[in-house]
Amino acid sequence: MRGATHAKWAACATAVALAATACGGGSDSGGGGETGIVSSSWGDPQNPLEPANTNEVQGGKVLDMIFRGLKRYDPKTGEAKNFLAEKIETTDSQNFTITLKDGWKFSNDEPVTAQSFVDAWNYGADVTKKQNNSPFFSDIVGYADVHPEKGDPKAKTMSGLVVKDPKTFTVALKEKFSTWPETLGYQAFSPLPKTFFTDHEAWLKKPVGNGPYTVDSYTKGTGMKLRKWDAYAGEDKAVNGGVDLKVYTDNNTAYTDLISGNLDLVDDIPAQQLKNVANDLGDRYINQPALIIQTLTFPLYDPQWSKEGMEKVRRGISMAINRDEITKQIFRETRTPAKDWTSPALGDKGGFSATACGEACSFNPAEAKKLIQEAGGLPGGKVTLTSNVDTGSHRDWMDAVCNSVNNALGEGPVCTVNPVGTFADFRNQQSSFKLTGPFRSGWQADYPLIQNFLEPLYYTGASSNYGKFSNPEFDKLVDEANRETDAAKATAKFQESEKILAAQMPSIPLWYQNGSAGHSERISEVALNQFSVPVYDQIKVS
Repeated sequence: MRGATHAKWAACATAVALAATACGGGSDSGGGGETGIVSSSWGDPQNPLEPANTNEVQGGKVLDMIFRGLKRYDPKTGEAKNFLAEKIETTDSQNFTITLKDGWKFSNDEPVTAQSFVDAWNYGADVTKKQNNSPFFSDIVGYADVHPEKGDPKAKTMSGLVVKDPKTFTVALKEKFSTWPETLGYQAFSPLPKTFFTDHEAWLKKPVGNGPYTVDSYTKGTGMKLRKWDAYAGEDKAVNGGVDLKVYTDNNTAYTDLISGNLDLVDDIPAQQLKNVANDLGDRYINQPALIIQTLTFPLYDPQWSKEGMEKVRRGISMAINRDEITKQIFRETRTPAKDWTSPALGDKGGFSATACGEACSFNPAEAKKLIQEAGGLPGGKVTLTSNVDTGSHRDWMDAVCNSVNNALGEGPVCTVNPVGTFADFRNQQSSFKLTGPFRSGWQADYPLIQNFLEPLYYTGASSNYGKFSNPEFDKLVDEANRETDAAKATAKFQESEKILAAQMPSIPLWYQNGSAGHSERISEVALNQFSVPVYDQIKVS
């Protein structure tokens, strides 16, 4: 299997879980603060910033500033380009030889070597380290020995990773995986310095990487200060002096700080401000397609949702949702009703399909009611939607979805909302499988491949498969697609697997999400990459 864990769990698009108190941490940067420093909204990561343990947006933003890997996704096109890798060679799409470029080092002056990658990957795969992104390494020979499904590991390292010399290592995969090199821009595959292993506790307090920024300080609940690393070896050197990430618990407060000059950048415009943002910001407002989809996932680990015939109820709930009205009234032009389980940003050649979900994603209240009644009704006569409500106007759309479902069924308030105060609390409930009704599943891709929208979320046992959907035919098609060396044929196989999702509805596609951001007059050259994350290193400060 290949359960990439996304990536990043989008706490909204780019989840802006930002700052608690009025101006989010004072005026030490941005809005007339420290020279050359960009101040930006942020939310506390769910976990410490280990590359193999970070699979949500807020932590991912930091990793993208302090690490560089074998490949990097072009901020404009999403293309996976060699970065630390001089070359990645294979003759069979199963055995790879990776050669590193010269001159790279970590910010503590330690050289980046082949061992830096091999040690990091073995750590990420080790079941005893409990890393969220472990499944990214599951394709490598020997993964089962270090990450058994049950019991203690039989080995400390994967036999499929072999260091040949300081600049070269080889990777043996269990099966052919033609697009495997394209996944290596994801942060889980970052190298790690020796200090990560020799003084792990100190590293977690102040992570050391090899990217254009270094971590200056971090105070949980308040913010993180990152500063430009002058000795950085890459071509994408930071053009500013650093970035101050400020924690907010309400992105409306972040937006107010932006308008009042106390913040430089908000990377998720709150829905309540969309009617004002064009007048407020003019050309300092960014709204563009992104590799993000929002869905409602069913807890199929709960027998009441997984018993035979419940696919009709799941389909009925989907057809009871008026996506067109909700996206227009709440999100204006920043969301588009979903038609499949991927993203239009992939393009048709990349696997996007406007027909994959079919009628199940079309608003049809009469058919919705009929399907649910034929299957015996909602479990216990009700359905409860859960999401964090500190970012992304989630309470607004959940209320709207429930209103739509209640109106369609005509049985009173059978659909209700379970608001969770913070993203971290919501993620903890979700990842411990404690939710008993449909829950929000925002997905921001790790890399621009259709595989990343399907396998991490729906393959049996994949680490972002929080609904615990399992279908042998779906798994078989995904495996076949991964082995396919022809890109078009592989994409077609993945699209074939989507038909199973359309039949079983383990999740309801809601809408595709644009990246949206606004910035102050103090900064320029502000852009979002295809994942809707600001390209911080290229922001100029006047």
